Amino acid sequence: MGLVKFDHVNIRTANLAAMSAFYDEVLGLPAGYRPPFGFAGAWHYCGDTAVVHLVETAERPDPVGSPQLEHFALQAEGMAEFLERLRRHAVPYRIAVVPEIEIRQVNLHDPDGNHIHVDFDAAEDADLSDFDGSTS
Repeated sequence: MGLVKFDHVNIRTANLAAMSAFYDEVLGLPAGYRPPFGFAGAWHYCGDTAVVHLVETAERPDPVGSPQLEHFALQAEGMAEFLERLRRHAVPYRIAVVPEIEIRQVNLHDPDGNHIHVDFDAAEDADLSDFDGSTS
């Protein structure tokens, strides 16, 4: 047996509407089919795969004693357009360049504070300045 691919990340949230809008409108992962579970949630798709599963909770999950996810990452193309989308939505981000392989990582947080980085090829041409989220 060998692992074949990463399938999805499951995120518990008391802020389902804002989280779902963020993954759809900011990251460009549209909400799609989700089986009729007995609890609220949303599945967000990258192509044909539901890569982000949101599960609604009554209150914000308690981080003490809960599994801790430092971050998850997505690979993308079109860095300049993506950064413009983040600025349009006033989403702060920080750019990191991976030493030696020069991958450009755009580090940001969803409305619940989960760390995400979106990776772009070294050949992507974009302004590598960080953005603090201010629109002025």
